[in-house]
Amino acid sequence: MFITTQAPQDQKILNLVPVLVAASKILLEEYQNYCAGREFKIIEKEDHSPVTQADLKVNEYLMTELKRLTPNIPVLSEESDNVDRHAWSDCWMLDPLDGTKEFIHQRDEFTINLSLIHNHQTIFSVIVVPTEQVLYVGYLTDLPYKYSFDEDLWERYCKYKKSEEDAIQIGLSHSSKNPKYQRYIDYIEQDNPVVKREAGSAYKFCMMLEGEIDIYPRFHPTSEWDTSAGQGLLESIGGGLLSLDAVRFSYNHRDTLLNEGFIAFRDKDIQQLALDALSNIS
Repeated sequence: MFITTQAPQDQKILNLVPVLVAASKILLEEYQNYCAGREFKIIEKEDHSPVTQADLKVNEYLMTELKRLTPNIPVLSEESDNVDRHAWSDCWMLDPLDGTKEFIHQRDEFTINLSLIHNHQTIFSVIVVPTEQVLYVGYLTDLPYKYSFDEDLWERYCKYKKSEEDAIQIGLSHSSKNPKYQRYIDYIEQDNPVVKREAGSAYKFCMMLEGEIDIYPRFHPTSEWDTSAGQGLLESIGGGLLSLDAVRFSYNHRDTLLNEGFIAFRDKDIQQLALDALSNIS
């Protein structure tokens, strides 16, 4: 949960927020035009995933602005050339439109993901939800902020403990058809009431921050820019994201930018249940 607070005084946050708000407005306008049936370009990348004019427009804007704000920090973006990335000990990791398929299917659950990587670890994270006009931002070492930019309202994460009677809320993608998901839920449901919540993209990490999802299992691949910001925000509130071998994700050091599946959990109290369920179906 989040409670109202004063605006942060950290200069990195204050510099980035207006840039991300502007990027959010660009993306929201693109989405509204697309939903209205106006001319809109969608192409297929080499890996057969879709990319839209919205992805590219937001990417171009943020690449320019990040270079202006932090000229000595390169940007590793889904929509840019990353051939020199292994030489970078520090970099921004950017997904200008996480949830392109949600966007195309006219579901509001798409985000902008931005994180700062230092020595392969996420140390600063932002997720923007354009359709809700909110962003979540913070450092790995401190509780995150939520900023509602249509209201100019700042809030700060406040830790709270679930009641033992509360249902375990499981976050699933709209495309979670693999039978492993049901086996995973069945294990947890043996001793706990369960609520399933479907949502797209990194929006599920925002739902975890809001207390609407406790465990988010993912049994198919993602890319590093899909998870870095969400992992950083979860870890900052005492939760986490682990590989299916229970190893914490690190970034920009392997030959591939693809991740395997993962288990994300909102706090340490629920971590063991999340991993026990995984062990039961492995």
